[in-house]
Amino acid sequence: MENLIDTPRLPRKRRSLAQELVTVLSEQIRDGLLKRGDKLPTESAIMEAHGVSRTVVREAISRLQAAGQVETRHGIGTFVLDTPSPSGFRIDPATVVTLRDVLAILELRISLEVESAGLAAQRRSPEQLATMRAALDALNESAAHASDAVASDFAFHLEIALSTGNRYFTDIMTHLGTSIIPRTRLNSARLAHDDQQHYMSRLSREHEEIYEAIARQDSDAARAAMRLHLTNSRERLRQAHEEAQAQR
Repeated sequence: MENLIDTPRLPRKRRSLAQELVTVLSEQIRDGLLKRGDKLPTESAIMEAHGVSRTVVREAISRLQAAGQVETRHGIGTFVLDTPSPSGFRIDPATVVTLRDVLAILELRISLEVESAGLAAQRRSPEQLATMRAALDALNESAAHASDAVASDFAFHLEIALSTGNRYFTDIMTHLGTSIIPRTRLNSARLAHDDQQHYMSRLSREHEEIYEAIARQDSDAARAAMRLHLTNSRERLRQAHEEAQAQR
C-alpha cells in the first residue's frame, strides 16, 4: 500500500511528535485503513504528509514495532502485522467511573508498572530517555498553565513501557490508554483535600524521582520510585473512598 492515507498534518503540540504519529498510524490500523500485510508508505512520504522529521518517523515506527503492530523487513519496507482484535482481553474505559473502579485500576498498574520501570532503567536508550524528559517537561508546563496534563502524564508512563522492549507491557498500557490516569475520571486534588497546584507539584516530584532513577539506570530505585508514586495515588483515593462510604 504505497499511497499514504489522506490525513491532516500533525499539530505542533507539546507532547511528543513521535507519539502523535504513533496514534495516527495505530488508528489507521485499528480502523482497517491499513490492513495486515499492507506496506507502510516510505519514510519520505510520511515525513511530507505529516510535516515531521525522519527521526520522528523512525521513532514512531520503532514504537509500533515494540507494540507488535508492524515489522520492518530490511531492504523491503515496513508492513502491518495485524489489526487489533476487539475480542479477548478488554477493559472498557466507560466502566471506570467510580472510586472503587479507579482503585482497582491503580492496583493493576502497581503490579505492571513497578516492574516496567525496573526494566526500563536497564534497557532504555538515550532517545527514549529524551522522550521521557520531553513528556515531563510538557506535563510541568501544562500544570503551570492549569491546562490538561493527562496526555503528557500518559505519554511519560507509556514511554517507560516502550523502554522495556517488551511488547506486552506496551500492549496493555496502550489498551488502557489515558483512562488509567485517575484525574480523567475524578477530581483527585479535591478528593485528597489538596489545592490543585500543590497536588500537581507533588505529582511532579514523584515523576521526577522515577525519571532520575531511570536516567542513572538504577533499576531498584526506579521500581521503588514507581511503587511510591502509584501507592501514594492509591492511598489518597482510598482515604477519599472510605470518607465517602462513612458519609452514607
